[in-house]
Amino acid sequence: MTVHFIGAGPGAADLITVRGRDLLGRCQVCLYAGSIVPAELLQYCPPEARLVDTAPLSLDEIEEEYIAATAHGQDVARLHSGDLSIWSAVAEQTRRLDRLGIAWTMTPGVPAFAGAAAALGRELTIPAIAQSLVLTRVSGRASPMPAGETLTGFGQTGATLAIHLAIHALDQIIAELTPLYGPTCPVAVVVRATCPDERVIRGTLADIAGRMAEAPAERTALVFVGPGLAAVGFQESALYDVDYQRRFRGRDAHNQPLARREVESGEPS
Repeated sequence: MTVHFIGAGPGAADLITVRGRDLLGRCQVCLYAGSIVPAELLQYCPPEARLVDTAPLSLDEIEEEYIAATAHGQDVARLHSGDLSIWSAVAEQTRRLDRLGIAWTMTPGVPAFAGAAAALGRELTIPAIAQSLVLTRVSGRASPMPAGETLTGFGQTGATLAIHLAIHALDQIIAELTPLYGPTCPVAVVVRATCPDERVIRGTLADIAGRMAEAPAERTALVFVGPGLAAVGFQESALYDVDYQRRFRGRDAHNQPLARREVESGEPS
């Protein structure tokens, strides 16, 4: 018996990985966070599978489900939204499974920030403007932030910030980051990324609060802050420059770059 933790992706049911979908199809039990995981994903489960919505359950009750499945020799698919590597509450579950001697695996999912970036139609790393992305959040009831991990601290780097689980703290975000990024710094809020009711609200640190007041969002929203979000006149990456030497680009007898058609065809044009 094995518990398979599966990242369900950022929202759209068809953004689950092939591996995750196939695991769902093989497991006799599926535990899913019904408050956030799309119900459409349950269609991949076997018709006779036991489906358990964990939204109202405590961690102790979830553990009991694992123990019961073990007693019946049933594999479990444990669906979590987004990707398992961040804010998934997987660590506390695997720790308990280890104590119980129950085997488990992890299958990654498309992370929320990637789905949100796709909604924006933006690459989040821009040459010479933004080369770092900070995934962070603010303190909440479920888990406090460590003392050294603050918006002010991350903001001092000038990096693009992807602030999760924090739409309720938009005023705090604006207050802490405006002195560091300036009032005209671009901000984008993506609500329910990749879902049919997805919304994108763009603005700046100076006006995003007013824009959000016109179309409030209570949860499932991601806030991006950083100059790279609106960059247009940036320099092109050297990676594809004709003079850039790299392993997969041919050179002639004088160590000069071959024309692209020569490299692709293998013959001089």
